[in-house]
Amino acid sequence: MHYTHQYASPLGDITMASNGESLIGLWFNGQKYFADTLPAENREKELPIFEQTASWLGAYFRGEIPDFMPALHLDGSPFRQMVWEILLQIPHGKVVTYGDIARMIASKTGQKTMSAQAVGGAVGHNPVSIIVPCHRVVGTSGSLTGYAGGIDKKIALLSLEKVDMVPLFIPKKGTAI
Repeated sequence: MHYTHQYASPLGDITMASNGESLIGLWFNGQKYFADTLPAENREKELPIFEQTASWLGAYFRGEIPDFMPALHLDGSPFRQMVWEILLQIPHGKVVTYGDIARMIASKTGQKTMSAQAVGGAVGHNPVSIIVPCHRVVGTSGSLTGYAGGIDKKIALLSLEKVDMVPLFIPKKGTAI
């Protein structure tokens, strides 16, 4: 059985999901790919993992850097797992580009190149927003693109982390990552 629980964040309601032990999902309600990894059979329930996650989120939204990580279970292809592991290594208050991640993966796998668009797909399908910090990934030259929760939430999260927003910009519609 899988379980859900609601969290009221300053940026809007969030749905958390668990397999009973670990966090398997965290989405802003209504975001792109909302609950796409959550089995249809689930129920609302209070669990220790949701209490831990709420504590982590509370610290984060107060502008603190949480000093613990809720137990995570990220279900995805080996490629997506590799991308999500890199996301977990991006420091609080820093950003990297899709191209940076593509180069890291190419280096790690012994390939000459890796598609930034493929990385963008994996980043966009990250099932645990905020905690697995996909909002810290920007497009080439600092374009604020590719956040399933919406650009407004991406800007708010980066601002909360005191990221220097001066070199970042919202791209015109149709601009690639």
